Amino acid sequence: MRRVTTLVAVMATAALALTACGGGGSGASASSSASGAGAKSSLKVGLAYDVGGRGDQSFNDSAAKGLDKAKTEFGVQVKELEAANGETDAQKEERLRLLAGDGYNPIIGVGFSYATALKKVAAEFPEVKFAIVDDSSITAANVTNLVFAENQGSFLVGTIAAQASKSGNIGYIGGVNTPLLQKFQAGFAAGAKAVNPGIKVQVKYLTEPPDFSGFGDPAKGKTVAQGMLDGGADVIYAAAGGSGAGAFEAVAAAKKLAIGVDSDQYLTAAAAVKPVIVTSMLKRVDVAVYNEIKSVVDGSALTGTQVFDLKVDGIGYSASNEAVKPFTAKADEFKAKIISGAVTVPEKP
Repeated sequence: MRRVTTLVAVMATAALALTACGGGGSGASASSSASGAGAKSSLKVGLAYDVGGRGDQSFNDSAAKGLDKAKTEFGVQVKELEAANGETDAQKEERLRLLAGDGYNPIIGVGFSYATALKKVAAEFPEVKFAIVDDSSITAANVTNLVFAENQGSFLVGTIAAQASKSGNIGYIGGVNTPLLQKFQAGFAAGAKAVNPGIKVQVKYLTEPPDFSGFGDPAKGKTVAQGMLDGGADVIYAAAGGSGAGAFEAVAAAKKLAIGVDSDQYLTAAAAVKPVIVTSMLKRVDVAVYNEIKSVVDGSALTGTQVFDLKVDGIGYSASNEAVKPFTAKADEFKAKIISGAVTVPEKP
């Protein structure tokens, strides 16, 4: 979804050490004006990252980008805490309670793994505004659900993968086998088959719930990618957070192609693997986080479920690597069809 220098926060509860890092109804604009830019705000914003935290060059870093933009434009105070591999919902609750008890408002949970904990803590602090990325199960007046049409963006990179593949064999690596990651898989396979109906799509998940280490295990990502390459794949889409770094290493060594996820990973990848990342599926978590904070700064906090899709540019693909240029015309053709409703992208494999 690599480490950079991070702030450090320590919670003196349950021996939990945390590294610091990332209108209602459906539909949301993916671009917001910076009214009040530069003004100092008394707002304190808490961000609770998923496993990997700031520096994962993927999902969490995208959230961090939105937080950084809000901090620069509005002068808000921030506190960033990070989840650990294998932690319990109780530990997530303590992280959220720490932020709420210290006066942080809004508090944003980055990732669906916060759903159970955030629902409970939001009920305990009804005066605090909470938001959660990638979950729409919580219906509370003080909770905003920030969700994305990942299947649409994955469809587009699927069309690119099929065009770029010389073997007619491509791969999809998901970090953890959950409905959300299956949504990526469904879109990717559908996009590839829209271009080449006979294409082979290998699929592998790194872990099964409740083991979420698949988002932070580069070694496992590399091993699985190598298996796909050995099986004939020449383009691999890694929707696996920090584990994608390992997949990229295997792909680079084999001189094949890779597709990143969430942020433009071509811009942040190590020099040795950068050239093979032909594109990335962009999931604008940064826009969602920024919009949430801005709405509170403006005194008109977002409510309900906010959907970020192709129509609002909340999802897409990157074109930083010039190697993608031969494939963009067809991808953009399908983008227009998805937006118009002529093409419906599946959400399940």
